[in-house]
Amino acid sequence: MAKVVTMGEIMLRLSTPNFEKFIQADEFDINYGGGEANVAVSLANYGHDAEFVTAVPDNEIGECAVAALRKYNVATKNIARCGERLGIYYLESGSSVRPSKVVYDRAHSSISTATAQDFDFDAIFEGADWFHFTGITPALSDSAAKLTEDALIAAKKHGVKVSVDLNFRKKLWSSQKAQSVMKNLMKYVDVCIGNEEDAELVLGYKPGKTDVTSGELELEGYKSIFEQMIADYNFEYCVSSLRESHSASDNGWSACIYKRDNKEFYHSKSYNLHPIVDRVGGGDSFAGGVICGLLDGKDFKAALEFGVAASALKHTIPGDFNCASRKEVETLAGGDASGRVQR
Repeated sequence: MAKVVTMGEIMLRLSTPNFEKFIQADEFDINYGGGEANVAVSLANYGHDAEFVTAVPDNEIGECAVAALRKYNVATKNIARCGERLGIYYLESGSSVRPSKVVYDRAHSSISTATAQDFDFDAIFEGADWFHFTGITPALSDSAAKLTEDALIAAKKHGVKVSVDLNFRKKLWSSQKAQSVMKNLMKYVDVCIGNEEDAELVLGYKPGKTDVTSGELELEGYKSIFEQMIADYNFEYCVSSLRESHSASDNGWSACIYKRDNKEFYHSKSYNLHPIVDRVGGGDSFAGGVICGLLDGKDFKAALEFGVAASALKHTIPGDFNCASRKEVETLAGGDASGRVQR
């Protein structure tokens, strides 16, 4: 199995139980998660040697976050203990026509103030096959953006393949700021993952007629964007999830991929996700599944189908982490969506 490194922020997640609104809640359910940590958990769950790199405060809450990763066999030996605090996010889970809401409390978190001096990137990337990051970490602070580029430079020095999930977060930075930072990082990237909003707000590519809020997909628009992105950045693959958001509880879910070498575009099978248990982490489970498929040596179409199936299953699982097994993902990708009791 391959060695995969991901780097970013793990946070304490406080979510309202039973789809309550914040104002109704007298207690919160506790989980830990975050974009790159979620990917690491998925890959470790599928049997790969996954390591997560971050910074947490040197206190009990920081250790709880590390323990949450260790539970799922993610390597944590290069997590730095420094900084003031662990970031927090509050989640109000939506239902039907009411959307989910996220409130961040992550200013001055440990990873946002960490620098390359807190990590030995040469040791971290020694023997690594893959490095994954997202657009969330550079959005945290100028220091975190510099840390991300330092990690990318080290990864490339060690011949590591790099993937990015563009992951635009409007509560963290503006599109203008995102483009000024992220476009510079694309020269290190081999596999670019994102949706139509990410492509526009992070890299400036217009998605054409596609409108996720109306549930309309125009696949030719994605193909055109992918061709432009590869022409500009020479990505090996461009990948996008495709969400048709009919309501908070009812989504259509599929994905598409473009392979640079043979200029082939492929759209996956579609899933009807209804009812959705928890969509947070859905994109991360998709990225983790696609990366797993490519690392397994699957052809790019099969890798995409594995990622879409993995993410479809994640929408049925509460919490940030995708706990679906490799066998469960392969069963669904193979066409068995019956949901019959396994005895």
